[in-house]
Amino acid sequence: MNLNVLILPGDGIGPEVTAEAVRVLRAVAAKFGHTVTLHEGLLGGVAIHRTGSPLPEETLQMALNADATLMGAVGLPEFDSAPPDQRPEKGLLGLRKALGVFANLRPVKAFAALLDSSPLKNHLVEGTDMIIVRELTGGIYYGTPRGISGVGAEERAVNTMVYTRPEIERIARMAFHLARGRRRKVTSVDKSNVLENSQLWRRVVTEAAREFPDVELDHLLVDNCAMQLVLNPRRFDVVLTENMFGDILSDEGAVLAGSIGMLPSASIGDRRPSGAWVGLYEPVHGSAPDIAGQNKANPLGAIGSVAAMLEYSFGLKEEAAAVNRAIEAVLASGKVTADLKPPGPPATTSEVGQAVCDAL
Repeated sequence: MNLNVLILPGDGIGPEVTAEAVRVLRAVAAKFGHTVTLHEGLLGGVAIHRTGSPLPEETLQMALNADATLMGAVGLPEFDSAPPDQRPEKGLLGLRKALGVFANLRPVKAFAALLDSSPLKNHLVEGTDMIIVRELTGGIYYGTPRGISGVGAEERAVNTMVYTRPEIERIARMAFHLARGRRRKVTSVDKSNVLENSQLWRRVVTEAAREFPDVELDHLLVDNCAMQLVLNPRRFDVVLTENMFGDILSDEGAVLAGSIGMLPSASIGDRRPSGAWVGLYEPVHGSAPDIAGQNKANPLGAIGSVAAMLEYSFGLKEEAAAVNRAIEAVLASGKVTADLKPPGPPATTSEVGQAVCDAL
């Protein structure tokens, strides 16, 4: 199989961790007899510097033509006070919209070798294995009207949370489909005791569940879910929620994994004729400009994103499992970056990438 992939290294530590992810992609492709065709584009702050736009038209066309897109991170402090249309994150939002990716999948697993890295007690974290399914294109981040108006005591800000029945149905079906390949349980998270938006969410998810009688469904209010994630994370299998709640809860999941550098993510759209999903893959962590260029960033979230890409966009489950086993072997070896509190001297970004390749 030929894997036609667009690489968007992005800002800060993005190029460093992405380079190791690409190294692993080449290694796993060679091991299983595939070929890899790579194209590289600009996105985020580096794209603004070079072209004036966070999402150049050339990058957009390459993404539409690729089978999958692998990203680093976007964002730089120098753009924090820039207008919204001239911030690096605007490029990422535009790319998600253009690709039509509506489901963000964030697996959260507590590896045995990293139990001591979590600030939570080992007996709470041990055995955690969930995937958070976050709706990605609706909700308060995109709803209108929005904006800031007025002056002085009359100044006010408005954001609007909007969801339609079809938007809720498609993300719910995605969650139930994923649960069928796991432990067959979906926990839907909302704030239906306060928000009409969440009342519609709960009703539509409940109706969608009837199409999947073999999957158990329960509902949690978002504040209770945030608490249960740190009190009893093993209770969760597939967590389904809307955009803003998912943004917050999935970052909370980093506590369970021991480091935000461990978390991969997949942003998934509609199926292609081949049956594979359109996909945009990236580690959850930010651009961390304070350590950029120092060869000390944890690349395992980016490498895990390669595993997700192999599984979802190319249907190569055996190859994806091989990458995940290699990650676990490296963790067990203790050859990890400083954020994971290794027993000896911390490994560099490139040393961890090579170790994963060796484990493959």
